[in-house]
Amino acid sequence: MDAIPCDRTRLRLRVSGTVQGVGFRPYVYGLAKRYGLGGFVANDASGVVIEVEGNRTSEFIAALTLEKPPLARIDHISVREIDARASEDFLIRTSERGKLSTRIAADAATCQECLRELFDSKSRHHLYAFVNCSHCGPRYTITEQLPYDRCNTAMEAFAMCPDCAAEYADPASRRFRAESISCPACGPRLSHGVNAICAAIARGEIVAIKGPGGYQLLCDARNHDAVYRLRQRKQRDQKPFAVMVGSLERVSDIAEADATELALLESLARPIVILRSRNKLAPALAPGLSRVGVMLPGVPLHQLIFHALRSEGALLKDDGWVMVCTSANFSGEPLPIDNTEALRRLAGIADLIVTHDRNILTRIDDSVLSVIAGRRQFVRRARGYVPEPVQLARSLPPVLAVGGALKSTITLTRGNEAFVSQHIGDLDTAEGIRFFEETIRHLTSALDVEPVVIAHDLHPDMASTRFAEATGRARIAVQHHHAHAAAVIAEHGLERPTLALVLDGHGYGSDGGNWGGELLLCEEIRFQRIGHLAPLKMPGGDHAVREPWRMASAILHLLGRRNDIRYRFAEQPKAERLGALLDQAGGATTTSAGRLFDAAAALLGIATLQTYEGEAAMKLEACVRRTAVLEHGWLIDDGVLSFGPLFAALIAYKVDVNEGAELFHGTFAAGCVDWLTRAARATGVSTVVLSGGCFQNVVLAHEIQNGCTAAGLAPLLPCEVPPNDGGLSLGQAWVAGLQIGESSLGLRGAA
Repeated sequence: MDAIPCDRTRLRLRVSGTVQGVGFRPYVYGLAKRYGLGGFVANDASGVVIEVEGNRTSEFIAALTLEKPPLARIDHISVREIDARASEDFLIRTSERGKLSTRIAADAATCQECLRELFDSKSRHHLYAFVNCSHCGPRYTITEQLPYDRCNTAMEAFAMCPDCAAEYADPASRRFRAESISCPACGPRLSHGVNAICAAIARGEIVAIKGPGGYQLLCDARNHDAVYRLRQRKQRDQKPFAVMVGSLERVSDIAEADATELALLESLARPIVILRSRNKLAPALAPGLSRVGVMLPGVPLHQLIFHALRSEGALLKDDGWVMVCTSANFSGEPLPIDNTEALRRLAGIADLIVTHDRNILTRIDDSVLSVIAGRRQFVRRARGYVPEPVQLARSLPPVLAVGGALKSTITLTRGNEAFVSQHIGDLDTAEGIRFFEETIRHLTSALDVEPVVIAHDLHPDMASTRFAEATGRARIAVQHHHAHAAAVIAEHGLERPTLALVLDGHGYGSDGGNWGGELLLCEEIRFQRIGHLAPLKMPGGDHAVREPWRMASAILHLLGRRNDIRYRFAEQPKAERLGALLDQAGGATTTSAGRLFDAAAALLGIATLQTYEGEAAMKLEACVRRTAVLEHGWLIDDGVLSFGPLFAALIAYKVDVNEGAELFHGTFAAGCVDWLTRAARATGVSTVVLSGGCFQNVVLAHEIQNGCTAAGLAPLLPCEVPPNDGGLSLGQAWVAGLQIGESSLGLRGAA
């Protein structure tokens, strides 16, 4: 906050941050009335402008940040004295226009006051599936542009009834100037009643509902047949489904959760939190995994469904009800949001499709998080957190960063703010690319930012790279693993040389090779590759990504056990010929950590094929109860880390699946810590950033982080963006922004 002048009578304040659409103006109005001040409050392009006049302005300013509404986030308050105008009344004025520098709030779960009204038979919002107020409900998903006024939202289509208009105009109401206000008399309506939804679920059917950011699929999570049918119809063979329980107290029935995980579940964002499963649900829910994604009801419709199932007249009276709650799309396609589109696309998946007449203007999936060492880590950053920006250590020129090809996001910078978009998904379908382009248009328009450069991945054939080229704008290419590291550097505001351990499945290297296990030394816009995992052949190229037995065969061949390939993997039609293929000189190689996890899973008989990204590694992790370290299980030579001794032991010793998984995880983590410790001694750099998709593995992340701390290093994991490719765009934006600032030569028409 700026310094406050003394002995003034009228002050003009500008408040920046998340202060529109969160009840901030009525809050200011109430404070001004409390302290007997005249003046006004209004939304403007920068946030909120306030003028207060009277004898208690200092008390007003002191209370402004201490008592703010729950969804408000204040970044800065500027204060200056102006001429007095003898104002006694305090007004809420119409929004002022101009160049935008404010932001839209994220959606928030139903607040306790609205929940009380939802189940109060005397309330006019009784059992109304769209009840909300200034402290909760949809924001980003229904907003077309700023300022956040009703005319700029999906609620423009609904004229307020007299009762809603009265609440909207009443300073004593928590719906005072609540732009999304509505009720059964004037607001959106469901196409089917809650009882019809519950009846279908009770019969073991699959129901599609129009959720907060797109359509969701619900079914009984304890009904194996229902879950299996959902898998078949959704074309999702093995990938786990998330579940929803009716209350925090019911979480312990199905999963283990500590205080941090419970707090995340109950937070306003209502994310999916990955917890250790108690294995009490349908086996088809998360095949071969030890963890399950759990969420609590986030919108009134979810609450109404659970309430109906628990009530006296319920079709299925059972307090332990658990529902699958998953995105209503075919694998690889974006989430449907349009009613007509949903009825067409979901007809072959859902037995009942429940629509409503409020438009979703921004499609956005549920966020997914896990907890590592007591801190949150995103797997997917989306609803409830987007579009809250990542605060940067310095201001950057406006940059649009377009991310990678998998788990895609985009980032748009505005000053010292980086707006990372919602999870877009993979850019391998026409629908996915349209969603990607739709997100770019919406974010640049909503934030009113015109980028001066586009940052993209170094890989020339990515859809995001081709998009950047097609714009004709100046662009900057950023190497994949450098972007992973830079995302963590940007988030933590690091401005000194940093070591980076980046472990993932694949990234296009500066030498054109297939990287994925990299030790980097980063400083400003530059990085040096000071180490990498020992290269390993990838027989069949991209086929090896989907068929882990191929990577296991490469390990066997490397260790001189070529003849073992056809015996270990006799069920694979091409196993007989793979040895000869590996004998040939040349061919694709990789330094990928992800492929080593695949190889270990296949050698231990856990997964020889995989139907979704990371399946083999996740099933390998699920076998770990505690870790063990094989002494001398790795070799480090001139910066190259090899786990040949570890694999030799896994093959030679008669270890069971669990022992093998535990030995692999413990030894891999110990080898990485040794690698980092040696690099720290050689460079004099002790700060280490840890990133890449492999750090979604809770065991690996925990072991490496603890090992680094014990070795005297300072490890940092990402907290604001995922370690997977969902964080790439933030790193790209940071590197490109610094490059523009460092030299006017940073802009060029070709990467």
